[in-house]
Parts: sequence; C-alpha cells; structure tokens
Amino acid sequence: MARRYSGKKFLFVIFILFLSVSVSGCFYLVLGGVAAVGGYAVSPDTIQGETEKDYDEVWDAAVDVASIMGKVDYKSDKIGEISALINGARIRIDVSQLTPSMARIKVKARKSFFPSISTAQDVYVKIMRRLDEDI
Repeated sequence: MARRYSGKKFLFVIFILFLSVSVSGCFYLVLGGVAAVGGYAVSPDTIQGETEKDYDEVWDAAVDVASIMGKVDYKSDKIGEISALINGARIRIDVSQLTPSMARIKVKARKSFFPSISTAQDVYVKIMRRLDEDI
C-alpha cells in the first residue's frame, strides 16, 4: 500500500532540506565580492584579508567605515579592536599589524545568535575600497 504525504509533511521535508544546505557551509557561495578585494571566509560569520597598507591606514579606514555604517560602541587602537552595531548585527573588527607595511583585517558579524556573513562581507569590502581610494 502506498503512503500518502500531507502538504504539511512535504513542506517540513523541504524546510529540513533547505536548513541542512544552508547550515552545511554553503555560505561560501555569497562571497564573490569579497574575493575581488582579496578577502576570504574563515568561518560562517567572519571575513578576513590582508592588505599592503600600514596599520594606521587600515585602522583609520575601519573606524571611518564603522562610524558611517552604524554606531561604534567600543574602539581601541592599542589592541586593534572595534565593536559596532551595523544593520542590526553585532560587528567586531580586528586590525593587526603583520609587517611594517602589511596589516590583517578581520570582520565578524552576528545577528542575535546567527552569523551574518553578508553584513561582514559588506563591511569588509567597504573598508578595502576606502583603503584603495587613499592612493
């Protein structure tokens, strides 16, 4: 005898399939714009990249972009950390000096308990574009 599935069960199965694909690491598909400016995803909520600019230039660009896009809650140039609220997401920007002429920037974004890779990507790309404008 054939089993018949109700509409609710079918929608539930579709939802589970969608959820499993979205949680399985397919967030890399959204990162086309980040690759163009030299960034890469290090986790479902973090974009990271290196630039051949010194620490002070990267720090100033990160503070400017975070201030324009949202509300900066905390910043410390000594440890290279910025905390902000942008588009409803908690943003943490870390800037570290790798060499005298190279710095790393890491942008992490979470909305409630969930990663917000698109917000992290947007902030990262804007910081990198700001650095390119300063040439």
